[in-house]
Amino acid sequence: MRGPHNIWRLVRTGATFVRTGAMAVALEAMSAPPRLRLAAWALGWPFQWLGLKGDPALPPVTRAITALGPAYIKFGQILSTRPDIVGEELADQLKYLQDKLPPFPLDEARATVAEELGAPVETLFSGFSEPVAAASIAQVHHARVLGSDEEVAVKVLRPGIERAFRRDIDAFYFAARAIEALAPFSRRLRPVDVIAHFEGIVLGELDLRLEAAAASEFAANTAQDAGFRVPAPVWPLSGRRVLTLGWAEGIALSDNAAIDAAGHDRVALAARVLSLFLSHALRDGLFHGDMHQGNLKVGADGAIIAYDFGIMGRIDEYTRRVYAEILYGFIRRDYRRVAEVHFEAGYVPADRDVDEFARALRAVGEPIFGMEASRVSMARLLAFLFEVTERFGMQTRTELILLQRTMVVVEGVARSLDPHINIWQVARPVVEGYISRNLGPLALLRDLAQTARVMGRFGPRLPQLVEAALIRQATALPPVAPAVAPRRLLWALAGAAVFAAGVWLGQVL
Repeated sequence: MRGPHNIWRLVRTGATFVRTGAMAVALEAMSAPPRLRLAAWALGWPFQWLGLKGDPALPPVTRAITALGPAYIKFGQILSTRPDIVGEELADQLKYLQDKLPPFPLDEARATVAEELGAPVETLFSGFSEPVAAASIAQVHHARVLGSDEEVAVKVLRPGIERAFRRDIDAFYFAARAIEALAPFSRRLRPVDVIAHFEGIVLGELDLRLEAAAASEFAANTAQDAGFRVPAPVWPLSGRRVLTLGWAEGIALSDNAAIDAAGHDRVALAARVLSLFLSHALRDGLFHGDMHQGNLKVGADGAIIAYDFGIMGRIDEYTRRVYAEILYGFIRRDYRRVAEVHFEAGYVPADRDVDEFARALRAVGEPIFGMEASRVSMARLLAFLFEVTERFGMQTRTELILLQRTMVVVEGVARSLDPHINIWQVARPVVEGYISRNLGPLALLRDLAQTARVMGRFGPRLPQLVEAALIRQATALPPVAPAVAPRRLLWALAGAAVFAAGVWLGQVL
C-alpha cells in the first residue's frame, strides 16, 4: 500500500486542518516559525474543500484530529498533557481525546465479546453496561462476573480499528520517506525508523492478550509500591479483542476540582506520578508507556490507579544506567559528565568535541535551575535541544523514543496537578538511589557474578568448542611450526581454566 496514492491522505490532512479552522489555532498555539506556517498553508489551503468536516460541536483542533482517525488521536493525546507547549486552552480541549471519544454501539460490543470468548454476554457477565469510556482504539464497559460480586472493566476493540491504523501508518511511512528524500539533513532523525517503532507499538496494542500479559507483569513488579495499584487481568474472560480487568473506582487524574473536593493533596500526587515513573523505568526496566490523565485515577485512599497497558516500554540494564547517569549529571549540573556519557554510549559521533557538547548542554540545563517551574517554556527548551542535536549530528535512538515521549507526557501530567513542580528535585532521590545501587562496587560484583554464571553455562560444551576451534584453525592455516603448537594448546587450556573458574564463581556468588 505504500505508494504515491498516500499523497492524497497527506493533502487531506492539511485540508482538514484548514477546513475545520484547526490550522490557524494549532500554528498559533505552538508559536510556529513563519516558514512552517507557509508550508502548512500551502499544503492545505488550496485543497481545503477536500478536507473532512468533523464534528462541528467540537473545538477546531479536536474536531480535525478526531475526523482524521486513531493514529492522529494518539498524537493529540500526547499534546493534551503539554499545556506548556500548546497552551492551557488547547491542552484542555485535547483532553477530550483521552477517554471521551464517540463510542460504538453496545450491540457491536456485545457481538465482539460473544465472538471472541465463545459464549453470549449473558452467560459470562451480569450488568454489562453502556460504554463508560471510549478512546481511539477501544471502549470500556462496566460489568460483573456472572455468579460473583467481582466488578470488572471489559475493554473491547473498535470494529475495523486494525485496518484504520494500518491505513494511517501507511501514510506516515510515505511522509517519512518523502521527508528523507526532500530534506537529507533530516535523515539523522531517522523518520522511517521512528514510524516503524510507532507501528510496532500500535500493532502490539491491538492484541489485548498482550495487554493482559503486560498488566500481569506490571502488577507483579509494582506490588510493593506504596500509593500505587494495578488492576489484575481476568484471564478466562480475555482474548485478542476483549480484555477483562478488575474494576478501578476513582477520580480521573484530569479532574482537579474533584480531586480537591475529595481532599487529596495534588502536590503530593504530582510528585508521586513522576517518581513512580522513574522508579519503574530505572528499577524494573518496564514502564507504563501511555501515562496520560485518561489512564490514571485517584482511589478513595489516595492511591494512584493505572490502567490501559496496551503500550508498555522496556529498556535494558545498560540503557537504564546510561539514562540514570545522564539524569544524575543534569541534577548535579555536571554537564561535562553528561557529555561524556553521551559519547561513551555512542549517542554523539566520536569525531565531535566533548567540551563543546558539554557547553551546549549547559546552555540547555542552566536556565531550568533556579527558575520557578511555571516560567520554564518547554516549547523553547525542546526547540533548543533540537538545535543542539542537529549541530552535533546526534541520530534518533529508536530504543529511547518511547521512554523520552513518556517522560514528556508524565511531566505534563505532574504539571497539570502542580504547576510549580520542580521535576529535578522530585527526580533526585529516585535517580540517586538507583545510582548508589547500580554504579558502585556492589554493582560491579553483581556484574562479575552474572558474567561468571553465563560463562559457567558453557562448561559442558567447552571440549567441543575447543576441538571445533582447533580443527577450523588447522584446516584454514598453513602447517604450524612445532614451537607454535604448544602455545596454542596452552591458550586452549587457559580458556578451559577460565570457564571452570566461571562455573565455580557463579555457584559461589
